[in-house]
Amino acid sequence: MPRRRTPWRALLLACLGLGIGTAQEPALGTPARGPEPPALGAWGPWGPWSVCSSTCGDGVAIRTRRCLRVPVEERCEGEPRQYRVCQLHGCPSGSVPFRAMQCSVYDAKPVLGAPAGYRWVPFHGAPNACDLNCLAVGHNFYYTFGRVLDGTRCSPGSPDLCVGGRCLSAGCDGILGSGARPNACGQCDGGPDACLFVHRVFQGAHPSSGYFGYRNVTKIPAGATNIKVTDKSRNYLALMTSDGHYVLNGDWSIAWPGAYEAAGTRLLYARAADGTENLEAAGPTAEDLYVMVLLQEPNPGIEYEFWLFAAAGRCGRCRTPKGRSQRIRHFCQSDFVFQARILATQAVGQETRYEVQVKTPYRHRFPLVSREYVWVSNTCGCPRLLPGREYLLMARRHVNHEHTLNRILLQDDSYARPWSPREERLVRDAARRCAWPP
Repeated sequence: MPRRRTPWRALLLACLGLGIGTAQEPALGTPARGPEPPALGAWGPWGPWSVCSSTCGDGVAIRTRRCLRVPVEERCEGEPRQYRVCQLHGCPSGSVPFRAMQCSVYDAKPVLGAPAGYRWVPFHGAPNACDLNCLAVGHNFYYTFGRVLDGTRCSPGSPDLCVGGRCLSAGCDGILGSGARPNACGQCDGGPDACLFVHRVFQGAHPSSGYFGYRNVTKIPAGATNIKVTDKSRNYLALMTSDGHYVLNGDWSIAWPGAYEAAGTRLLYARAADGTENLEAAGPTAEDLYVMVLLQEPNPGIEYEFWLFAAAGRCGRCRTPKGRSQRIRHFCQSDFVFQARILATQAVGQETRYEVQVKTPYRHRFPLVSREYVWVSNTCGCPRLLPGREYLLMARRHVNHEHTLNRILLQDDSYARPWSPREERLVRDAARRCAWPP
């Protein structure tokens, strides 16, 4: 019988692995479209922060969120847990360090098959700093008892903490591992466009005109950071606060070089043998500072520079509620009324975050702990709260629409006044005018 020939089209399709085309197959030369990738799930809102992992010193708090997805969707991108640093009051003197306490749990317990137990102390020379590495006292070996507890310092003196067996650094937002860093003008994780760099040279004020004494150089506005002033003459730099109080070289009296505190920041003043002076401060400043010069010889030029949040120049005067009726109104409408000591301040985005120590709660509709963050929805310093000082604060609880924020909020016109025994008597009088229970 004659051999049947295979049509050339069928051979070509067989070589391409397509078989003989049908109505359901793509035409020759048209790429087949694969299935669409499944969509990602969406995160639900963050839950509340847990209690701190420690009762004193440093610790961590955790909050979680759930991935909301249907079976055909992929898992959510990102982390389901978030950790933040919680710094409580200092531990009493003589307290056992956290890592040492964890090692001591294994004292006198059999290890490595030895019938007699050892006494264990922390060992910091092992590769993984977040393992519970303990040295046997009187012996030259250490043993690893798994991981350290969350909130343990990675090493003595380190600000970093162990979480889940990893050594993490806290960002400027207080979140461990976030990587958030302040920009040049102190804004937490803010972009460079939010900062204004001021760099000028003051050339005026020449004593040949017959004027010897103090002359104004410049005003350094509240909120300034990375401040540096340099004078290369035998004149003297002077610094004055907004209330007219001299910090340096005022009232014809020359100050010693060294560190000074003013406007909520630390100032470093240096003077060399040739008369050259340098004044530096990290900031941010809590109030305006005025740089002056005490003239004794011609001024070759005073160079100054600082960074400033771009919106700070648009800040108006702070609105401070006054009077009995205002005090009662704010007290009755507030969720929190308490005496607080300001520990630290930090600009975060377009807001200001104060770390405070809660000393006396007069009224609170929601729980308060000994250390809290109090937020102000501006970076203008309104209301004005200076680190190291104590205030009576009337604040509200703020929960955003997505329920991802739950915090204590001070409006720019909130009641925030320096604490005094008289202020305490006045606020207790206001408490009797409100009907809602503490």
